[in-house]
Amino acid sequence: MSATVQPSDTDRASTDTPSKEERLATFLREKAEDGELYFKSKFIADEVGLSAKEIGALMVKLKDSACGLTIEKWSYTSATTWRIEPTN
Repeated sequence: MSATVQPSDTDRASTDTPSKEERLATFLREKAEDGELYFKSKFIADEVGLSAKEIGALMVKLKDSACGLTIEKWSYTSATTWRIEPTN
């Protein structure tokens, strides 16, 4: 006798939900549509639904992998400021 395993609702939801990295990249693309954007992680954390620490870690990843964005660590004064610019 064999059993067929059905994916649970939580399994389906996790494949439909964008990852934290995708969510942040989408947010940055939308905000940078009109030109360059400067921000500190702690000021966008609530809008993205991530902690400032999570955003900082993801920005390092996105710097090398985000399509359509140029990401630069701009300055550090009490927190890192990031510069985002859309690429064509």
